[in-house]
Amino acid sequence: MEVFNLYGDEWDDEWGPEGFHRRTTRVGSKLEAAKLGATLYELPAGQKSWPYHYEYGNEEWLLVVAGTPTLRTAEGEHELSAGDVVCFAEGPGGAHQVINRSHTVARVLIMSTKGTPSVVVYPDSDKLAFWSGAPDDSLVVRRESKVDYWEGEIPRENPGFSHEPSP
Repeated sequence: MEVFNLYGDEWDDEWGPEGFHRRTTRVGSKLEAAKLGATLYELPAGQKSWPYHYEYGNEEWLLVVAGTPTLRTAEGEHELSAGDVVCFAEGPGGAHQVINRSHTVARVLIMSTKGTPSVVVYPDSDKLAFWSGAPDDSLVVRRESKVDYWEGEIPRENPGFSHEPSP
């Protein structure tokens, strides 16, 4: 049996540009989980977890482990405290972002169903992310790069099919 303590100081990495800087630990991997993912995030004062987004293909839950982070959702902003749990459904109604506006560190655990493929929508920047599950087969694009469904397709003759009427 694997055990991970949410109050410990074991981190996989520290990353993110200014404004989105955080430490993370993939708790699900450490517990050898297969169907449920969980990542522990520690946000310094003034930082955000990730861009405001919602997903298709995954449901996520947030558990506040420590601090008083602000949760931005489609309904507005809400200050949370240790022990609060929130569920983010698929689609626009589940849009969310965690912001640490306090003067102390905030720690949150995000759990996810880990479904692939999945699509993430970023309304603020009008981007879409497509996650296949394969490390080298994912894509983040702006909506403005959209092309017509048939663009790049070349009509090919169908063997055995003729536009000429039969005799």
